[in-house]
Amino acid sequence: MAKRIHQMTVRQWEASFPNDDACKTYLVANRWPSGVACPRCGNPDVGEHGTRAFHWQCYQCSAKGTSYRFSVTVGTIFENTKYPLREWFRVIHLMLTSKKGISALQIHRMIGTGSYETAWSMCHRIRAAMIDKDFRKLMGIVEVDETYIGGDDDNRHFGKKHGKYWREKKIPVVGAVSRKGKVVARVINNCGTETLEHFIRNTVDTNVSLLATDDHHGYRDLPRSGYRHGAANHSKKKYVVGAVHTNTIEGFWSLVKRGMIGTYHKVSRKYLPLYIAEFSWRYNHRSEPDIFGCAIRGC
Repeated sequence: MAKRIHQMTVRQWEASFPNDDACKTYLVANRWPSGVACPRCGNPDVGEHGTRAFHWQCYQCSAKGTSYRFSVTVGTIFENTKYPLREWFRVIHLMLTSKKGISALQIHRMIGTGSYETAWSMCHRIRAAMIDKDFRKLMGIVEVDETYIGGDDDNRHFGKKHGKYWREKKIPVVGAVSRKGKVVARVINNCGTETLEHFIRNTVDTNVSLLATDDHHGYRDLPRSGYRHGAANHSKKKYVVGAVHTNTIEGFWSLVKRGMIGTYHKVSRKYLPLYIAEFSWRYNHRSEPDIFGCAIRGC
């Protein structure tokens, strides 16, 4: 087996990116590995700007004989921002090296942003770039499970307890993971049969070797949909039956919940999909030789 290459340490990162020009050079190499091309029309025959570094001109998609001028950051999350590119790179490195995430408040304290809102906005831009745009349906042995994000009712003050309706106040999330492969997770409105089956049809190929779930009633009709389905009866404390178990996806949920409880503390339904995208991206690229470069390419 190939030896796993770990992420850059802080010392390695500082040596690789001493200034903004080094960051721009790295961005050019990862964004255009075959040479700079126009982001508007894809024309590879572009010329360097005469007076401004890391700026180019394209005459093919111009109008009235004028050139289209673009910079290295055009079309990326770094475009039209006041913060230096090196600070953006620093935030990305901090987010990638934190297994359970890093809060915007901690980012604000470490890099000295003008306000907490600035750090919060930077983190959300990066999370949005982590959303998988080239998704392919999962194959092999796939596990599917649902969970709820939110505080336990037992831990609430007496006047804030929800009683038997506690699940209605928590946010349901469903996920599917291919063993030794990638994970897909989505925030959903409910854990009904129709919702769960719709998620599975969109994320899991029908030719999987095995689709393992727990005994939740929402998965009971999966064999009719053409899946080789196996369920572990958790209600009877049977968690592993041969190859049928949901330990892998539950391990991913543990990472998410440890991050929510220990790092972010509270996340609204509106922004939860971005946090789920961040945890999914880190999980899916855990063995990536150049995880930092992969993140930059996605920005």
